[in-house]
Amino acid sequence: MNKFFAALALALPLMLATTPASALDEDVDYLRLSPPQRTDVKSGQVEVTEFFWYGCPHCFHLDPELNAWAKKQPKDVVVKRVPAVLNEKWAALARAYYALEALGVLPKLHDALFSAIHVNGMDLNAPDAFFDWGVTKGLNRKKLANAYNSFGVNSKVMRAQQMTKSYKLTGVPAFAVNGKYLTSAYMTGSQPKLFEALDQLIAMERKPGKKSKK
Repeated sequence: MNKFFAALALALPLMLATTPASALDEDVDYLRLSPPQRTDVKSGQVEVTEFFWYGCPHCFHLDPELNAWAKKQPKDVVVKRVPAVLNEKWAALARAYYALEALGVLPKLHDALFSAIHVNGMDLNAPDAFFDWGVTKGLNRKKLANAYNSFGVNSKVMRAQQMTKSYKLTGVPAFAVNGKYLTSAYMTGSQPKLFEALDQLIAMERKPGKKSKK
């Protein structure tokens, strides 16, 4: 009997480690978008889009976990961010996101902008406040202002606003998979389950028989 319990104790961790994630419930863990939305990825790829807002504390706290999860994804998974524009106030920080992108400094300053708002308590909604912050990060104020007010950034903000409506978003952070499914930690009940849901939705979108490549 002692040998039986010893063997069970050794096997239990392995059993737990190989237990598959619970199946997703449609309309509970995720929503099916109707109609599906257009994506920009190549055939055979799966697009995961995070809709976020710099002013959202939940987005701020989720961001490190999202970055870690994204780094683990195989080559056929394309992870993107879109600054949601639920109202006119949100447009200012969406414009800030695209201005940093236009200057090629978004990868460097994305986390810093989040921290300025949620750690340092800065209000960067006003253009001048955002430009002042940019100068402290080594950016040229005039170039930043020009990017912020450029036609290209205007177009991207309008596109983000259109996508926010098309995806019928009511809050952030929210995630779309291949323009077909929408999920969030609010729907799944926790952040760990959110990433489990994303993994399963990605698997659903892969062609039968296709294996992911690291």
